[in-house]
Amino acid sequence: MSQVLSAAEKAEVIEIAQELADVARIETLRHFRADGGLDAENKEVARFDPVTVADRAAEAAMREILVRRRPQDGIYGEEFGIERGRSGLTWVLDPIDGTRGYMSGTPTWGVLIALAEEGEGAPGAPLLGVIDQPYIGERFIGGLGLAQSIGPMGERALKARATRALSQATLFSTFPEVGTPEEGAAFAQLSRQVRLTRYGTDCYAYALIAAGQIDLVVEAGLQPYDVQAPIAVIEAAGGIVTNWQGGPAWAGGQVLAAANAELHAAAMAVLNG
Repeated sequence: MSQVLSAAEKAEVIEIAQELADVARIETLRHFRADGGLDAENKEVARFDPVTVADRAAEAAMREILVRRRPQDGIYGEEFGIERGRSGLTWVLDPIDGTRGYMSGTPTWGVLIALAEEGEGAPGAPLLGVIDQPYIGERFIGGLGLAQSIGPMGERALKARATRALSQATLFSTFPEVGTPEEGAAFAQLSRQVRLTRYGTDCYAYALIAAGQIDLVVEAGLQPYDVQAPIAVIEAAGGIVTNWQGGPAWAGGQVLAAANAELHAAAMAVLNG
C-alpha cells in the first residue's frame, strides 16, 4: 500500500535523513585517506568486494539514530542486514557506496540513504533519497517535495538536463565490465552511440544526472541499497530510473538511469536490441 505522509511526518523524516548523513560523514572521514592506508576484508570469493571498519562504523551510527528516533520503521542495510518494522516504511542504508574508491583516496564514493515503502523481501518504492559525498561536503536530496544540492557552491535546485539524442549524450558506468557477457555487449553497443563514456564514479554518477551534468548511467548486478537513494534523487530532478526493460529498479539488478524519458527510451531500445 502506498504510504501517505503528513506534512509533519515529511519534515521529521527529512530532518532524520540529514542527521543520518551528518553522522555518516563523521565516521567515514575518520578513516578516509588514513596514514598507511586502510585494511579491508573481502566479502566475496570470485571477485574483490571490500568492506572496511568505516563501512561498519557509519552504518552502526546511522542505525543508532533510527532506533532512537524512528523505532517503528524497518532498516535494510548493506553491512548489518534487515530489521523489519511496523510502520510500512524502511530505511535503506549504504554507508559507503564505492568502497574501492574510498580505499584508493578518490572523492567519488558516497553515503546513500533512502526512505522507502516496505516491500516483499526487498524495499519497495523510494520516497526520499540522499546521496552524500563527505570529503567535498556535497549533498544531493530528492523526494517529498525536495530536489536540491548543498555543497561548496551553495544551495542549488536539482534539474536533469534535456539532452534528446544519444549522439549528444554522456554515459557513465562504474566498471567497463558491465554485468554478464551479454549485458556487457549490450552496454558496448550503447557506448558506441553516445558522445562520451566514462567510468568509475559509483553513486556520484547518479548525482550528476540529477544535477544536470550528464545524461545516462547504465549498470547491472546492483543491490537495493545501491539504487534506492539514486532513484529518489533522480526522479525528484525530473529524470527516470528503471531496469533495462522499463520496469521498477527498486530491487537492484539492471539499472538504466536517464535525464529524461525520450533519452531513456532511446537507450533502452539499444540495450534490448
